[in-house]
Amino acid sequence: MTTEAETVRRILTESGDTWAVVGLSNNRMRAAYGVAQTLQRFGKRIVPVHPKAETVHGEQGYASLADIPFPVDVVDVFVNSELAGAVADQAVEIGAKAVWFQLDVIDEAAYERTRAAGLDMVMHRCPAIEIPKLSR
Repeated sequence: MTTEAETVRRILTESGDTWAVVGLSNNRMRAAYGVAQTLQRFGKRIVPVHPKAETVHGEQGYASLADIPFPVDVVDVFVNSELAGAVADQAVEIGAKAVWFQLDVIDEAAYERTRAAGLDMVMHRCPAIEIPKLSR
């Protein structure tokens, strides 16, 4: 049985470097803005996904996961828990390798569906907190 810590490490080190950040906009006050910046600093390519499809941190944005014209490795979810399950289902549909639900984003049924589809997944964690721990 794989532990959550092992899944976190695998997503951050083995799942790939293209991260779609759902809910990312140019609003500097939102957590997604800073987390995406941290992911970039650690070598990840971020892809903003937001209805406004804004360019953020120099990366072109898209209105939905389905609009991204290239493969995405990890879908990082910054929407509320009520909407997160649909995003996880879309991540499965586009062939992502992993789904990451941010702090306070919890949907047990989506977790089970996503894992059953063969994707790695974590909930209620933040990659900006976890990724610096890898070098310790």
